[in-house]
Amino acid sequence: MVVMSYQESILGLAILWFLVLAAANVAFSAMTAYIPDQVPVDQRGLVSGFVGLAQVLGVVIGVALVSYVVPDLQQGTWLVAGVMLVMLIPMVVFIPDARLPRQVIPPFHWGRFWSGFWVSPRLYPDFAWAWITRFLVWLGTSLATIYLLFYLKDFLNYPQPEQGQTTLIGLYGLGTIVTAVIGGRLSDKSGKRKIYVIVASIVMGLSVLILALVPNFGAACLGAFLLGTGYGVYLAVDQALITQVLPAAEDRARDLGVINIANTMPQILAPVLAAPLVTLLGYPALFGATAVVMVAAGILVRFIRSVP
Repeated sequence: MVVMSYQESILGLAILWFLVLAAANVAFSAMTAYIPDQVPVDQRGLVSGFVGLAQVLGVVIGVALVSYVVPDLQQGTWLVAGVMLVMLIPMVVFIPDARLPRQVIPPFHWGRFWSGFWVSPRLYPDFAWAWITRFLVWLGTSLATIYLLFYLKDFLNYPQPEQGQTTLIGLYGLGTIVTAVIGGRLSDKSGKRKIYVIVASIVMGLSVLILALVPNFGAACLGAFLLGTGYGVYLAVDQALITQVLPAAEDRARDLGVINIANTMPQILAPVLAAPLVTLLGYPALFGATAVVMVAAGILVRFIRSVP
């Protein structure tokens, strides 16, 4: 991350950004494995809510640091990298890391290692449905946010599109912050997961539909806030749900890494899908398709059987 700020070529930036994302995903998969390893089932919604809250606050605080505290690119990058390392120290030092006894760990083989990334949908259908629904929701959120700036500029003719985009992202983040922990806690208290994920997915779908059907900035603000409220509940409860459908305790980190593919792949696919939709059919079609994707995700959650 630090070296990126000194780069002057697109190729160098691409290679370094690839390394940043690869390392971040490794760390994230390991950190999310702490939830099923360390947290009782009836508290996972609450803890997952705090994890989701941290993701949103991290973006907000990071942007604030490099925009207002240290606006210089290179110094700001050093600051963000330093903060990231410092914030990881308490987890590494104070959280006890449960380990399997060496005698029960099978010998390492590359074939077994690579085959482990395939989790059979036939043997573990709930895990497969959880992966599919996570993929659809992240695809929907990526489609909903990728062209916000151009939606404001080209479709709404908003006079200050950059400022408007910041406002919409801020409202989206605010909605997420408001509901993430509350949604997770309510799910824990009720003992139910699926109904919260279903309702959250439908709320997200309907909120995006506002952008498609009501083309003005006030409606866009409402839609962004509602999208955030649904996403906050989804972040908390779906993560808790996923921890309850993992195939085997000894492979939790690996299986959560497989789930993490459902988070990252849609960010690659979204531009490919969004560009022709906007070009051929316009922004209402883009947001309409996004709404369909999100509502479909909520419907498919019903096929998960082992979690109420």
